[in-house]
Amino acid sequence: MFKSITQLNQMSQEEFVNVLGTVFEHTPQIAQKAWNYRPFVDATQLHQKMVDVVSVMSIDEQLALIRVHPDLGSKALMAENSVEEQTGLGLDRLTAQEYDYFQLLNQAYKDKFGFPFIIAVKNHTKDSVLDEFERRLKNTVEVEIASAIAQINKIAWFRTLNLVE
Repeated sequence: MFKSITQLNQMSQEEFVNVLGTVFEHTPQIAQKAWNYRPFVDATQLHQKMVDVVSVMSIDEQLALIRVHPDLGSKALMAENSVEEQTGLGLDRLTAQEYDYFQLLNQAYKDKFGFPFIIAVKNHTKDSVLDEFERRLKNTVEVEIASAIAQINKIAWFRTLNLVE
């Protein structure tokens, strides 16, 4: 379902959100607001405008965006994009021991920070994700909020590239 920048620039707000509303997990309001910045010259500028929308959100809105993301390696119901991304890393095929370790790290992270661990899994391995989990568990809440938003923006970039020619 690739769309060109020209097509996106000509869409109504509703059509635009139908195409790009899933770029940020369960938060179509970001695409809805970004629509106001048309015309876009390319996918990079489109993505940057969506990132700009996120950057001016209140801390409560940013935390809500962070909290709608699923746990890594979870068997919970999640958005189709998240399923594909985690499947690509093999998180749907964890051994019982790996699954238990992911759940332990997920819970430790949520207990410390109050939101799920978020990482753009593309170009990662299970081991590199686990290394990041362990490293980031040592951070402060403020650092992790910034890290989560940066990772969300990176995920959104990969998703944008999957939608825009």
